[in-house]
Amino acid sequence: FFSQVIEGIEEVAAENEYHVLVYLTHESLQKEINIVRHLQSGRVDGVLISISSETVNVDHLNDIRNMGLPLVFFDRISKKLKTPSVTTNNYEGGIQATMHLIEAGSKKPAYFSLSQNLSINQNRMKGYLDALEKKGMPNCTYILQGGNDHEVNVGIMSKLLKSSDRPDGVFACVEELAIATYEACSSVGLRIPEDVKVVCFSNLHTASLLQPSLTTIRQPAFEIGKAAAIILFNLLESNEKIEYSNE
Repeated sequence: FFSQVIEGIEEVAAENEYHVLVYLTHESLQKEINIVRHLQSGRVDGVLISISSETVNVDHLNDIRNMGLPLVFFDRISKKLKTPSVTTNNYEGGIQATMHLIEAGSKKPAYFSLSQNLSINQNRMKGYLDALEKKGMPNCTYILQGGNDHEVNVGIMSKLLKSSDRPDGVFACVEELAIATYEACSSVGLRIPEDVKVVCFSNLHTASLLQPSLTTIRQPAFEIGKAAAIILFNLLESNEKIEYSNE
């Protein structure tokens, strides 16, 4: 997903004769803070950011905007800051993914969650819960907490699938959790989609090559990056002081 976003950003940057500096937080809030402090040294003209899974406090991002630098969120946003952002409709996607499982015959669909701090996870999970409510299945809720360690994710899902009251469908928040679900099903001898149906948000070009192929809700990653970059350059070209406000 992020590699495609960066391609969209770089296309717009190249058209404007700008260079793109890419920084990775590896889902660490402290690394994100350190990167922001580095950016405050004057190396950049604007910032595009998708926050880490640990980020709750956004004081460090306030420091950027207080310098007058344009700040644009993409994909993962913070509701604590009112600033331009580009993201997909994660709530509606969450409803569609859950409805797909139910309409395919799932009686006990589970939601494999990422960090509770992330807006994308919160909105997708809300879509999942509302879809169950609409279908009259509010008591069929399974919410499983995953993380950034693949082997741990496989173990968590394997344990659930071996339980006597296991789910027969899985809505994975992100593709990493979907792959972990595939491995977990294989390890406990369950078949996809006969025993467990799986759907997730994904940009995997290889989704159709998996056995069986992975059902996905595709995010237009390249377009998200391009749109976010266009907003940023429009702010730069306006030559106006960037005004922000907290919610």
